[in-house]
Amino acid sequence: QVQLVESGGGLVQAGGSLRLSCAASGRTFTSYAMGWFRQAPGKEREFVAAISWSGAHTYYGDSVKGRFTISRDNANNTVYLQMNSLKPEDTAVYYCAANHQIATLAGGSWGQGTQVTVSS
Repeated sequence: QVQLVESGGGLVQAGGSLRLSCAASGRTFTSYAMGWFRQAPGKEREFVAAISWSGAHTYYGDSVKGRFTISRDNANNTVYLQMNSLKPEDTAVYYCAANHQIATLAGGSWGQGTQVTVSS
């Protein structure tokens, strides 16, 4: 299993940007697909974005397409989520996840989450 630690959350005004980071422990980072999920109070967990182990393939939830970008730095065991044009409905706790396949991300390792709050 890989250990994940998210950072970069905070309070931002609508229209602003934030970049989340997820640092992974271990020497096998390149064997893991990575992803971001979010959960707002009273709502179900929502898929945000995912990236293959090589970075060649990325996927996004419909609500964030065109505004968020996922990327990874395999040399530094880190995955990023660049969030632009933020909206109040993006407010949630954002979680990083890792597993050997994108399709099974939800069943893999999880970080502790980082809070993102977007004010109107």
